[in-house]
Amino acid sequence: MTERIRNIKAELLSDNWYTLKKYSYDYLNSKRVWEPQERETYDRGNGATILLYNTVKRTIILTRQFRLPTYVNGNEGGFLVEACAGLLDGDNPLDCIKKEVIEETGYHVTKVEKIFEAYMSPGSVTEIIHFFIAKYDESLKKSDGGGVQEETEEIEILEMDFDDAMRRITSNEICDGKTIMLIYHLRVQGIL
Repeated sequence: MTERIRNIKAELLSDNWYTLKKYSYDYLNSKRVWEPQERETYDRGNGATILLYNTVKRTIILTRQFRLPTYVNGNEGGFLVEACAGLLDGDNPLDCIKKEVIEETGYHVTKVEKIFEAYMSPGSVTEIIHFFIAKYDESLKKSDGGGVQEETEEIEILEMDFDDAMRRITSNEICDGKTIMLIYHLRVQGIL
């Protein structure tokens, strides 16, 4: 395949929380004409997410926490119901998600299955999320969870009936993309 991008220049716009850059470049379009383009990218690193499920009780474990971007975009109260997740921060995805699930939910899962990877907002965000699932039961509960205080996390743990979770997607009570993907994966694969 021919190279379709040339003359890439990056300008750092912000590195306050994560990295926001503006790129200018020439793009070879489908008519074989080079055209100048500009785009911004937000780089916060890659992440991992997991959905814990119990086939006997037909339940899943979700979290609920305040998310400022959802509040700013009209989510009344700013609280979001979502699957446990976190940034890799230099860890491999499996180690990251095992650590996050303990911190956020208090469950110590050992048999974790990676199901896929996905870009969630490829028009501007560089992040790839690694998706996992794992069975849980009460014997795996080792702490209260709730997040890491030094990271100002205040996380509520929710054990939810699977069919109720499916209904909450339709009613927009669950509106986080990664969580919806994980719940539907369990349904499509016939796990729950």
